[in-house]
Amino acid sequence: MSSLPARDFTNPRAKHGFQGRTCSVTGVGAYVPERVVTNADLEKVVETTDEWITSRTGIRARRIAADNEFCSDLAARAAERAMAMAGVTADQIDLIIVATITPDMPFPSTACLVQHKIGAKRAAAFDLEAACSGFIYALEVGQQFIMSRTSECVLVIGAEKLSSIMDWKDRTTCVLFGDGAGAAILQHRPESHGLLTACMGADGGKAALLSQPGGGCRFPATRESVDQRLHFLKMDGKEVFKNAVNAMCTAAREALARCELTVSQIKCVIPHQANLRIIEAVAKYAGIPMERVMVTVHKYANMSAATVPVSLVEALKEGRVRPGSLLLMPGFGGGLTYGALLVRWGSRVTPLATSDAAFPPLTGTALDMVNQIRAAQDPHGRSQQGLTAPVFAEARVPATR
Repeated sequence: MSSLPARDFTNPRAKHGFQGRTCSVTGVGAYVPERVVTNADLEKVVETTDEWITSRTGIRARRIAADNEFCSDLAARAAERAMAMAGVTADQIDLIIVATITPDMPFPSTACLVQHKIGAKRAAAFDLEAACSGFIYALEVGQQFIMSRTSECVLVIGAEKLSSIMDWKDRTTCVLFGDGAGAAILQHRPESHGLLTACMGADGGKAALLSQPGGGCRFPATRESVDQRLHFLKMDGKEVFKNAVNAMCTAAREALARCELTVSQIKCVIPHQANLRIIEAVAKYAGIPMERVMVTVHKYANMSAATVPVSLVEALKEGRVRPGSLLLMPGFGGGLTYGALLVRWGSRVTPLATSDAAFPPLTGTALDMVNQIRAAQDPHGRSQQGLTAPVFAEARVPATR
């Protein structure tokens, strides 16, 4: 007999004659790089202070991947941990969806690289790009394959190596982001209602508010595009803040209304972790007490598509998710994209097994890594290392012929 509470919500698909299967999250896993970059570290390489960053964003630290750790590596480690929790082997996975804006390369997809790394030879694989809303979008897409009986086991991953597209000269953006990955296993469980509904939306008219202009067919890689720093993330922070709060609140309210639920019935809210002030504003306007909101932005910063799954893993570890808990996951990202997902958690909150998959221990400090990235991306030698060297880095760059 199921230990879950009786249904206390309305199935929003019932009015459409829904005949598909339900879809549940049966396992989750997260991986964040070993190296921690604190605000104090960043004070040494850009014009900023710990007080400035903390007071405006709530961020105190972030993780930075090593130069030989790629998006697919972070994704594979998170996937292995989710598979262990669910008791799933690689040959059981039918489909892999990776949500990311920092793929290893434009093609093949990062999902295909993950498929090879975890040995899921039977799985189809593709990437999905919806920026910080990516994991929410990917869960809803993955759910369709379970509901339609096309797939039995879907692996959904949100993974980012955002340090690779940060402009380490721009203090307004480089302090905000970090690297990491989170994953979820989706399966049908007859006794569980699982993913209840997802409200998704977009506003392409505001695409320029948060983007990486270079690298596509509009601005392919040229000396001019590099000189203009078009291959780095660009953001209008004030406009993003306003749009994020409005969109996340709207999506959250719509998701609750679809299922005829109230905020008081939600056990834990797991929002996209862009900025503590955004999270607090969403909680305020949506009428959600902060004690029911999961916050990880202070130690991981904004990991784009990875923030929601990593925060879900942390919520489980802290005991904030119990059997049958109702969870609300609102998100917002470049596109502009936004969404909110309602989940009824299943009966199990502890792993069936664990995975200790990790990378070999690293040498050097986090600050060393930041300086290596700055030196590599900046031909004008504005890294701390370049500024203190006897000869500036630009003196070592061959002249254009």
